[in-house]
Amino acid sequence: MNLRKRVAAAAVIFCLGTVAAAMPVGAEDTISQGVSIDGADVSGMSYLEADALVKQKVEQMRTAKITIQVGTDSIDVTASELGLNWQNKSVAKEAANLGNAGNAIKRYKEGKDLGHETRNFDLKFTVNDSTVRSFIENHCMQFEKEAQDATISSDGGGGFNLNPGVVGQVINVDESVKAVQNYIAEQWQGEPGSSVSLVVEMDEPRGNDLNLESIQDNLGSYTTYYGSTYGRNTNVERGAQLIDGHIIYPGDTFSVCDHLVPFSAENGYELGGEYENGRVVQGYGGGICQVSTTLYNALLLAEIEIVERHNHTMSVTYVPTSMDAAIAEGSMDLVFRNNLDTPIFISGYAYGGELSFTVWGKETRPANRSIEYYSETTSTVDAPATTTLYAAPDQPVGYISQVQSAMAGSTAALYKYVYVDGVQQSVEQINTSSYQATPTSYEVGTAGASDSVLNAIYSGDLAAVQAAILGVSTTAQTDATGTVTDPNAGVVTDPNTGLVTDTNTGQVTDPNTGVVTDPNAGAVTDPGDVIIMTEPVEGDVYNDGTVAW
Repeated sequence: MNLRKRVAAAAVIFCLGTVAAAMPVGAEDTISQGVSIDGADVSGMSYLEADALVKQKVEQMRTAKITIQVGTDSIDVTASELGLNWQNKSVAKEAANLGNAGNAIKRYKEGKDLGHETRNFDLKFTVNDSTVRSFIENHCMQFEKEAQDATISSDGGGGFNLNPGVVGQVINVDESVKAVQNYIAEQWQGEPGSSVSLVVEMDEPRGNDLNLESIQDNLGSYTTYYGSTYGRNTNVERGAQLIDGHIIYPGDTFSVCDHLVPFSAENGYELGGEYENGRVVQGYGGGICQVSTTLYNALLLAEIEIVERHNHTMSVTYVPTSMDAAIAEGSMDLVFRNNLDTPIFISGYAYGGELSFTVWGKETRPANRSIEYYSETTSTVDAPATTTLYAAPDQPVGYISQVQSAMAGSTAALYKYVYVDGVQQSVEQINTSSYQATPTSYEVGTAGASDSVLNAIYSGDLAAVQAAILGVSTTAQTDATGTVTDPNAGVVTDPNTGLVTDTNTGQVTDPNTGVVTDPNAGAVTDPGDVIIMTEPVEGDVYNDGTVAW
């Protein structure tokens, strides 16, 4: 073939190739042998048939279950709930074009390749970032867990058992979203049993490897005694239960209040007496300060660092002054820090009127060293002679109840003495305390009270309150005969004779001679005379001041 013919032939071939490349595969053209889409053989299918098959599979994949693994927990979700997006929607067209579209050389090469190996077109998917994030935050965060340190319990024979802690897990949301996206894009094929793990940071608990031998020594123990109302007794026992069994690791602090609150019926507390603004009132958890106080003294003996401690507003009876530790939700706490190099364990119990706490740990103090604490009262203030009255609107008129005895006030200091071989080495002041002096106080019922009763309460005069309740006067009254009745002194004075009659006993006293007439005993006593009686009668008074009973 001459040059002109060869050029003409090449031009024809080029034109045919160009036309063929520009022509799309027809809807009825069959797909080459050896072609599959996402593992499904579509050989011999038309483009329309393959496209319908793929779309059906995609819809099935949208409802496919995917297991989201969160540490040891899991939850199932459909692909559509994660915001599944189908990326290569023209995959059927791509499969149909293989070996059937393009120029002759391209078609020839692709056909040749299919003769040696099959060709699979993968379905490509992504998931929506915000949809995945929302699912994790709304459905998976429930599986987050706080690490719970190992605990110790008594084995019933004087030893301890170690109770393993719980591993904590925290979801890294950002990394988990990426993990789900990568899994869907690169691995997921919609098959049953599909699973992807979120990125979870595990928080190992402390104490699982704890050497129990490091907490076998009694570092400090203290006991107080209780026995009062049912409510107060219950509160003491509940408090001991909540403090018992805690391990405090080196450097850690422990808040007593945090482990006792809330002071409510739901938390096992009853109404009991407690100090409030210089008076005793009823409140849930009343008496709980005996728990913190007893623990405080055990900690002192163990020489554990005290971070926060408060004294009561008024002194208590179960420990000496400056050895108490008051707590109140939101305002006062007992906080201590483990200043040792090894863990300590707090055990406590309250039963049968005995409340006791022990601090266990590893004893490192020399055997010939000992400590003791001494409470010193540095000043005192007498108890007020006055009486304080409090209105009790929930109680009827006539109700009068003493809620507080008069108490002297004081200031005090607590000192720590250290001895080696019985010889004092040092003395250190541990704390100072100040206690208010308080008067005797009563609650007076005011439900339905008259103005006279209310005024008497506000005056702080108990006798006036009692008289107002009875409807009598509290001031001396003189009748038409001149007789004077003094309800405060309890006597009636006759203006004619001057004789004074005791309205309680009926005894009549002559203020001029001192002679006392006792109408009950039938005897007359003259301070200057000797009374001679043949037989003592109950109520008779002898010249030495004694009375026959």
